[in-house]
Amino acid sequence: MSAEQTRSDTRAGLGRRHDPVELLAGLVVLALLAGLIIAAVIGNGRKSQSGYVLTAQFDHIDGLDVGSDVRMAGVNIGQVMDETVNPKDFQAVVTLSVRPDIKLPADSSAVVTSDSLLGGKYLALAPGGADTMLAPGGRITQTQGAISLEQLLSKFIFTVTDTMTKKQAGAPDKPAAKPGDLPKP
Repeated sequence: MSAEQTRSDTRAGLGRRHDPVELLAGLVVLALLAGLIIAAVIGNGRKSQSGYVLTAQFDHIDGLDVGSDVRMAGVNIGQVMDETVNPKDFQAVVTLSVRPDIKLPADSSAVVTSDSLLGGKYLALAPGGADTMLAPGGRITQTQGAISLEQLLSKFIFTVTDTMTKKQAGAPDKPAAKPGDLPKP
């Protein structure tokens, strides 16, 4: 091997020997990164599922996901465990867990609510006034599904355009105003 070829190999990084400390540091960084990725994948959506299980049936639960919070008075008291569709009436059936120290009256209600205008959804529980309590495996019968912002906006736009169309149809034809025209007293 000529001296010139050795110099070009060294410049290209082919003949350079790596320090064992650098190699060990690189392996440690890769191992830590792999550990963090595994922890994130395994722990994703895994929340404590302690408590008793209840079900509730809704017309629609747009945006409510498994793992979503179950709250009462703004405090997280459980989570959504499962979502299915009842094949008989095509309604959404939500299975939720509630902390064991929270006892809900039998006439409690559940509402799918937005966390914010652009945020996720959660299930808000409102306790009723009944003397009997929901037992584990019980069903919340008073429910209200999610309110869709898109549906509300489309109803508003339809109402406004419909009102404007009716006003224009009922108003006599007037010549268009010219710029600079003042209303007559």
